[in-house]
Parts: sequence; structure tokens; C-alpha cells
Amino acid sequence: MDKSTAAAPPLTITPPSAPLPDGACDAHVHLIGDDFALWEGRVENPPPGTLDTWLDRYRTHLGHLGCTRGVIVHSILYGGDNSITLEATRRMGDGFRAVCLISDTATEADIRALADRNCKAVRLNYVHGGLLSWDGMKRLAHILADHGLHVEMLAHSHLHLEELAPQVPTLPVQIVFDHCAWPDPALGITDGQKALERLLAEGHAWTKLSATYRHTPEPQNLIQRLSRANPDRILWGSDWPHLMLNGVPMPDAGQQLNILLDAIPDQSTRQKLFTDNPATLYGFAP
Repeated sequence: MDKSTAAAPPLTITPPSAPLPDGACDAHVHLIGDDFALWEGRVENPPPGTLDTWLDRYRTHLGHLGCTRGVIVHSILYGGDNSITLEATRRMGDGFRAVCLISDTATEADIRALADRNCKAVRLNYVHGGLLSWDGMKRLAHILADHGLHVEMLAHSHLHLEELAPQVPTLPVQIVFDHCAWPDPALGITDGQKALERLLAEGHAWTKLSATYRHTPEPQNLIQRLSRANPDRILWGSDWPHLMLNGVPMPDAGQQLNILLDAIPDQSTRQKLFTDNPATLYGFAP
């Protein structure tokens, strides 16, 4: 069956309302390119253009935001072949890291090979589906930790966090919950939301204050609750180029950043959010 082709994000964005700290990191983007093979099980096609074309657009995107570091998260549109993400990370250089996909059957050699190519995490996706299960991750957790990798998980706080939260502190590997753990705002502050905040407060997990446009029309309260829970355990990412929108309007990354800046006016928290915390988690040089 023919798949629809995703729209490309705008070439220009709303300027940030304030400069970001030196060494600021956009800790969640995806790189695409039609010179790399797509996964047969994908739900859509990415917008056209080679990896070189999209790397040029990515550099422009970072310049508009005021970021000099980045984390490139492998998209499920390319399945378990991490080639495009690893190549994009290599071409971007020292200030960039990869998050890759592995399956439950990954070996230590597989994980070592990723670590050797600037991969700092693997992704576990309960929202869009993926290759790695929670149980599979637990079996591989010691190996991941031994090679300096953590786990970035996309889950719904209202569906998954009550069950998973008690296990997180026992894991030998660090867990990052992407996109504020994708809550359902219609449900208010759920037990899953409270569980995420406890994990943050106790230093047992991290979260990315990213992609709120996908789930929360007015995210200021959510952003503030998570940042207050523990400013040392929050990160930010633009989610550019905004793949698999599933009917959500194409966002303006600058507007999304300004919502975050309005919600977090404190300069010391911004320093941690954009620079210090990603440096700690992804191993950027001071």
C-alpha cells in the first residue's frame, strides 16, 4: 500500500525570545535522507531530500535556535538499520551524539559497535512501537551501562508509569522519559504523572521537555511541574523535523522554544536544562 509523504518543516522559525546558554543542546531531533533505505513497516515516508540536504537544514535549524550541540535520535522509519543516524552523527562532529535502535536479541558486540560510533543511548518506544521490549532492555541493561549507554523511553505516563516506576530505581542503567512521558491532558494530574515526578525528584530518571505540541495544547503547567521536580534531571529537544504528526499541525520550533522559555524564566534552571544536564548525560566536554 502506498504511504503518505510527511510535510517538511518551515525553513525559517520564530526567533527565540532570549539567547540560550553557551553550549546549548537540542537533545532530540531525527535525521532523514532518501539515500538511505526505509523500513518496510514504516507508517509514512519522510519528506524528500538527501542526507546532505537535511544536514544543511539541520545546521540552519540549530543556528536559528542558538544551539551548538545536538542529539540525533534514530527514527523507526528506518527500522533497525542505524546507518543514517550514525552517519549523520559522524558528519556533525564532536558536539553530537546518537540514540539508536536495538532489538531484544542484540549482543554485546552490537552494543559495543554502537558505543564506538558516538551512540550514547538506545530507544524503547511504547507509543509508536519499536524493536526493544522492557524485558529485553532489562536483560541488556548491565551491558548497556558497561558501555556508557542509557535508555530513552517513549511511554504514556497515564498508561505505563505506575507499573514501570517501581522498577526504574533498581535498574543499572539510566532511564530518560521522552516528551514529558506523553500524558493525556484530559486526565489531569494522574498517578503516572506523579510517579514520573517522584522519579525525577529522587534522581532516578530524567525527562525531555520536548514535543509537548503532540499532546498538550497549553504545556506551561506541565513544564513547570517537571522542572520543579528536579532541575538537574531535565533536558530539551525540538523534535525536528516533526515526523509522524498523525494529524497534529506542523509546529514552529521557535514558538515551541519560546513557550518553554516563558515557563522557565530562571537563568540557573535554563543553564542546567540546555547545557549542563545534556553535557552530563551525553558526555560533552566542558
